[in-house]
Amino acid sequence: MPGTPALKRTPLHAAHMALDARLVEFAGWEMPVQYRGVIEEHLAVRKCAGLFDVSHMGEISIRGPRALDAVQRLTSNDAARLADGQAQYSALTTPKGSPVDDIIVYRFAADRFFLCVNAANDDKDFTWIQEHMPAGAKAEHVSDQYAQMALQGPRAQVILSALTDAPLTALSSFSFTEAPVAGRKAVIARTGYTGEDGFEIYCAPHDAPHVWEALLEKGQPVGLQPAGLAARDTLRLEACMALYGNDIDETTTLLEAGLGFIVKLEKGDFIGRQALLDQKREGLGRKLVGFEMVERGVARHGYPVSIGGERAGQVTSGTYAPYVRKNVGLAYLPSRATAPGSEFDVMIRAKPVRARVIRTPFYKRTR
Repeated sequence: MPGTPALKRTPLHAAHMALDARLVEFAGWEMPVQYRGVIEEHLAVRKCAGLFDVSHMGEISIRGPRALDAVQRLTSNDAARLADGQAQYSALTTPKGSPVDDIIVYRFAADRFFLCVNAANDDKDFTWIQEHMPAGAKAEHVSDQYAQMALQGPRAQVILSALTDAPLTALSSFSFTEAPVAGRKAVIARTGYTGEDGFEIYCAPHDAPHVWEALLEKGQPVGLQPAGLAARDTLRLEACMALYGNDIDETTTLLEAGLGFIVKLEKGDFIGRQALLDQKREGLGRKLVGFEMVERGVARHGYPVSIGGERAGQVTSGTYAPYVRKNVGLAYLPSRATAPGSEFDVMIRAKPVRARVIRTPFYKRTR
């Protein structure tokens, strides 16, 4: 259409074309949604390894003598607990205790922090951070300086160890190091969004094609497959990881979303603390729960949910989960109806289809 902005492309666009990836629009980017097929890519990550292009994600640097104070004020988790080389899952919060975005905070030094933010929220997050930045700290939008790849799965460490001298065995979950990968400068973080062990690799955009090809070359003999956004979504839902814009947004508080583990009320003041304190004291009117379909049908984002014939909410995420082989989903329900075993109806094409609340996550790795 005339006047429609051109989609942005990652530094790996040519690599995706060469692999005959199916490309779609996502958050203003042209991204690979799948290569060989969603289920095959999903199972490759669970059983072996998958390689994702996540260069659309945003990056924001916070530096200065009050960098820690800035991060503490802006986010819900306690960044004071981090040592150099450690990271944590957290959220930028509104005064209502809802997420501006869910993010990962990396501490490089006491005066240098790095935030990985969702692609759809990149510009919004940076504006929010700038508006709430204290004196003595400075935020810089550095998304254009990084490409990012996610190598996920039980064989991820074996594959990556062939391309780096970084001490991967000593790299614990949510820690990171700076070390070359395939001879190119990189940050290697033991983080991910699939429920599997693995790594997220940050490098300069011009180095990304070389690193991508090197990882595929080393990994394919042991089962590595390139994986797209569709498998990334089914994997994260199977592991019950929230998706911003679906399961969480500025209308849902962190406590309602079951993210109380990243809310550190005892750390001192932060944006939204009072609202979360009040909600914790008064109790939650609704909660995000996981469910499985009892009757035949696949729940999808936006499908209405009813209890006793009355509208009670809607599905926030839903799919067929390939590894656990169930139709599952997430939905906000009134707190009285959130105990495991509670049943409700998902309206699929105006027909009530039975579902049951179950414990989450649907999948949890044991190795």
